Amino acid sequence: MSELIRLTYRKYDRSLHWHGTMRRLGEDEHGLWLGWGRNMRMARGSEPEVTFDQAHVQLIRRADWWCGAFHAAPRPTAIYCDITTVAEWTAPDEITMVDLDLDVLRFRDGRAPAIVDEDEFLEHQARYGYPAEVIANARATADALLVAIQQREEPFNSAYQTWLALVEDVDGDPISVLSDVNGH
Repeated sequence: MSELIRLTYRKYDRSLHWHGTMRRLGEDEHGLWLGWGRNMRMARGSEPEVTFDQAHVQLIRRADWWCGAFHAAPRPTAIYCDITTVAEWTAPDEITMVDLDLDVLRFRDGRAPAIVDEDEFLEHQARYGYPAEVIANARATADALLVAIQQREEPFNSAYQTWLALVEDVDGDPISVLSDVNGH
């Protein structure tokens, strides 16, 4: 069964960051997969919505300090992992996590995977008063993810491609495609 899930990122002070709605695609050993076709709309805080031209799938981990976005071409980043607090189901149809600013990316142009936004991570440690445990978990998670992405460990090698294939040729909500796949 397919359902809409509200995905809400917050900053450490609980202020609203990126938020939008995605379709639940399914679950596997890597976690919960959400997806949307081309022209997905999200907003940052109270700013106007932004439209994303390429389809993507989002992997929500149930006990880890990260979640990942896997984008269809031609977006410059194939993989964009946010370092976050562990995802919380704040309602049956809403997942919330705190964005801790560090990101680990794999680029399409052949550049080596990289940890980005170190400056923002340092700035927000001071602004929001991240506890030592949060800093240590964020840093260790980013370092481990970088290695996993570099070595193309799953789900960063091919596992995500099955989920992305469900939405990459879809414009908007993939419900009709998922209904065809599930035989409903």
